[in-house]
Amino acid sequence: MTATELDFAAAHFADERAPFLSARRVSELLGVTLVELARLIGVARNTLTAKSGQRKVDQALSPVVRILAMATEMAGNEHRAVIWFKHQPIPGWAGKTAYDLVGEGKADKVLAYLEAVRAGVYA
Repeated sequence: MTATELDFAAAHFADERAPFLSARRVSELLGVTLVELARLIGVARNTLTAKSGQRKVDQALSPVVRILAMATEMAGNEHRAVIWFKHQPIPGWAGKTAYDLVGEGKADKVLAYLEAVRAGVYA
């Protein structure tokens, strides 16, 4: 994925009125409620909609958006990427999906797995 492609993929999740990621757009793509998204990224439900929480939400959403962007590139489209993110167990993680691992604070492990797969290493 080139820097231009990554910029475009991340821009897809931008808030139209502010220089931050949009929790609403991410939740719509994933097909989850804002409450479920808040639980996934480890922030309070009210933080997602509070102006004062935008930086915290942006920081918490960033790994999810990076995972989705990379998975979209590898899967060919967003729909396939979301299905993978929510339902495909990652080898070596006892049947856990990317969604499960992100919820446990292990987004970095998912990103490392995707990088390895993209580099041709089968985990």
